[in-house]
Amino acid sequence: MVIINLFNVDIFRQRLRSGMVTDADAEFGTVHVFHFHMGIHELFIFAVQLIRLHSCWSLEHLTASMKITKLTTYRIAPRWMLLKIDTDAGIVGWGEPIIEGRARTVEMAVQEMQPYLIGQDPARINDLWHAMYRGGFYRGGSILMSAIAGIDQALWDIKGKVHGVPVYQLLGGLVRDRMKTYSWVGGDRPSDVIAGITSLRNAGFDTFKLNGTEELGMIDSAMAIDAAVERIAEIRAAFGSTIEFGIDFHGRVSAPMAKVLLRELEPYRPLFVEEPVLAEQAEYYPRLANSTSIPLAAGERMYSRFDFKNVFHQGGLSIVQPDLSHAGGITECCKIAAMAEAYEIALAPHCPLGPIALAACLQVDFVSHNAVLQEQSIGIHYNQGAELLDYVINREDFKITNGYIAPFPKPGLGVEIDEERVIAASLNPPDWRNPLWRHADGSVAEW
Repeated sequence: MVIINLFNVDIFRQRLRSGMVTDADAEFGTVHVFHFHMGIHELFIFAVQLIRLHSCWSLEHLTASMKITKLTTYRIAPRWMLLKIDTDAGIVGWGEPIIEGRARTVEMAVQEMQPYLIGQDPARINDLWHAMYRGGFYRGGSILMSAIAGIDQALWDIKGKVHGVPVYQLLGGLVRDRMKTYSWVGGDRPSDVIAGITSLRNAGFDTFKLNGTEELGMIDSAMAIDAAVERIAEIRAAFGSTIEFGIDFHGRVSAPMAKVLLRELEPYRPLFVEEPVLAEQAEYYPRLANSTSIPLAAGERMYSRFDFKNVFHQGGLSIVQPDLSHAGGITECCKIAAMAEAYEIALAPHCPLGPIALAACLQVDFVSHNAVLQEQSIGIHYNQGAELLDYVINREDFKITNGYIAPFPKPGLGVEIDEERVIAASLNPPDWRNPLWRHADGSVAEW
């Protein structure tokens, strides 16, 4: 027990911060203070400040000593993988490192990152990010950046929980009160797409994304172009201007055919066309943009700010779509979003994935002034065997009203994971693969 001779609060504050008062001694009520030269009101203020100072001191003590102890991955239906990071303080963080169709490969990459993480302070997110990215000499690409992404998400989840606030508060706070979302609608026949849109409108959505076309040859027929255009025309005719939709070319279209198809689709005023050509053919983005009035979007197959840097410099994109589970996580995608804003490019993160991926996207959306749309996977045709909220306890926080979602109020990423259900699902992990398509001549087509 410590006896302190104090004449004012500032002296005690200095002693507490310098470590002269121990954690146990700082518990209010155990420190005996004599010779107070203060009135009752000053004494009350002193007591409040003492409690606050002790709370801050305890938090600093906790975060300074916390260490990462374990990384556990769970491959679960429909095609997701969740990551749990444990700490010696009992606080855990969740992430979603995944490449659809390459889950086992990403899982091994996460395991290979463990030497950079075990025994380290989870609060040093930037340092750990650079250790994982730069420490191995070979860097970048979908697999390694997806592993880093899920780890980064989990570290931010831990940090938010330690401080008792959502991650978006740690990133500077809200720039909007709600975020516009859109829903994927699968199906190749117009009747199937129209039925899907009708169902999703009843669930509160008014903005959608559709497949633009089946696989096209490098130079394809007028019949193939007409089929793609007629499909979009039927959908616009069915709903008029009561809905908005983007069209996903999915990298299936060559640059010459993309130019033709974009021109033919202009009368139907799509919100955007996504991946008009593959990311490795990004030199065509400005050429295609100059030939159409439709905004062009891309980014799901770019994995770092360095990939996006060249695209921003050469121009052509109106919307950038980094994936928070593929492009280095929250840390990297905040930088990508800021770079895009400098070029007057809108942000619409790619996310046909699970609840942690969506939660991570929303943290960036709510602090990025240029964020305009957020993809999410409720009702998506890929979700066979599980839906977006099947592994979530606080489902009410994911409520979408008139197409908008509110900031999650809970600390960290704001998602309470049903760990028992995740563990049970991981006992029978999926082995999802995208289909292999071929052209009429037998050659492999882009999926």
